[in-house]
Amino acid sequence: MTALPLTLQRGACPALSAPMMTGDGLLARISLIEAISPEQLADICLLALKHGNGMVDISARGNLQVRGLSEISAPRLDADARAMNLPLREGLTVEVPPLAGMDDSEIADPRPLAEAIRDASRGITGLAPKMAVVVDGGGLLRLSDLLADIRLIAVGKHDWKLLLGGTEQSTHVFNVLRETLVVDTVIDLLKRLASLGNKARGRDLAHRLAVNEAAPHTPPSSSGLSRGSASVATVDPSQMLGTSPSMTAGKVAASPFDLFSLSNHLHAIGIGPAFGQAKAEHLIALCNEAVRLGIKSLKPALDHSLLFFGTEIACRELRDFADSNGFIISANDPRGHIAACSGSPACNSATIATHEIAAAAAAECADLLDGSFKLHVTGCPKGCAHPQPAALTLCGTANHVSLIAQGKAADEPFAFSSFADTNATLRRLADLVRSERRPSENSAACLARIGSDRLEAAATGRP
Repeated sequence: MTALPLTLQRGACPALSAPMMTGDGLLARISLIEAISPEQLADICLLALKHGNGMVDISARGNLQVRGLSEISAPRLDADARAMNLPLREGLTVEVPPLAGMDDSEIADPRPLAEAIRDASRGITGLAPKMAVVVDGGGLLRLSDLLADIRLIAVGKHDWKLLLGGTEQSTHVFNVLRETLVVDTVIDLLKRLASLGNKARGRDLAHRLAVNEAAPHTPPSSSGLSRGSASVATVDPSQMLGTSPSMTAGKVAASPFDLFSLSNHLHAIGIGPAFGQAKAEHLIALCNEAVRLGIKSLKPALDHSLLFFGTEIACRELRDFADSNGFIISANDPRGHIAACSGSPACNSATIATHEIAAAAAAECADLLDGSFKLHVTGCPKGCAHPQPAALTLCGTANHVSLIAQGKAADEPFAFSSFADTNATLRRLADLVRSERRPSENSAACLARIGSDRLEAAATGRP
């Protein structure tokens, strides 16, 4: 059997055909572009038991990951998964919200544009491995907090705002386009990015573009969307390429862990494993219960969730089953407000058992974890679980745990903790926030106001 290429370098993405080496073996990612049935997810979990170590991740972007593969078993997983005829994503990552096309509150259905961009981009080579395009039509669940190189947001039924780099709140506004110009504009931007090399990202392109540059107009192409001579509605230059940091604002994003009423009397319930990782047999039990309740489809979704689609009664009963079996079923669950990587020993780079620290934090510091920010618990400074800045980060290093405020895992820490004292240190910080929080102030805003000096004093136990 032909050996699969291994993905080892930082900045690359594991794939079904290009697994990545981790501490517990190879990791393969199964990325889907459409819903699958509960039976299909159960079959994927059986493959995880057969070929891997039986651990399944759901990533922050809603990708399935099978862990513990070997160089012999990884190609077999690849072959068996492809034989299932799953709706696998191939090529450029183009994402839409998980409720797209079923959500009556959407401004516009993003799926046709996403498919047209996906098709038109197939011939472009040399893009960064993690290049991502988000097409967001608005609605109940949005992808605002996911990083994207190019982001399209519906501002009218046929008008789309185009942003470059970052999350929606920390991004660069480029233009507002009529729908007929969107695909050609995005493809032109992707080609520009490819010309800059395979390390160039949307933020790099944003910095290169002149503030007063209008969106490029390219000739009509053969993509699936109709073309026309609609004019481009350019944003005011004073607003273009502006940034707005989101992490200090304490904005609470919509959570997938809820019950959603959709079109055609359909409902969806969001369920997820703690810290994005579950044993295959636990997911199989959840899928079997969904089948018993008559639920026909599901989608892995943002924030390490699974969205199951069915009747309201079926969704409520599945939620109760999931709750009794340790899954996250509510936006108020403090475990859902922690971004924790796999940690040690699953990752070779990790120096701390992130899930143990996160579980203790959820149990002991629930009032700190109010949903206004993600507590980032990472095994190393790469910060894979939460690439954007966080109000508070615990980062494992060779000798201790670094504590970072309002930054990324690799940023300068305000204090250090021994491995053994990590959760006690976090409790001291939670106590400080509890005592200092003003009426109607959330934890993120309070942490930002307190500042690093006072956080350092609390962390180290100084008066």
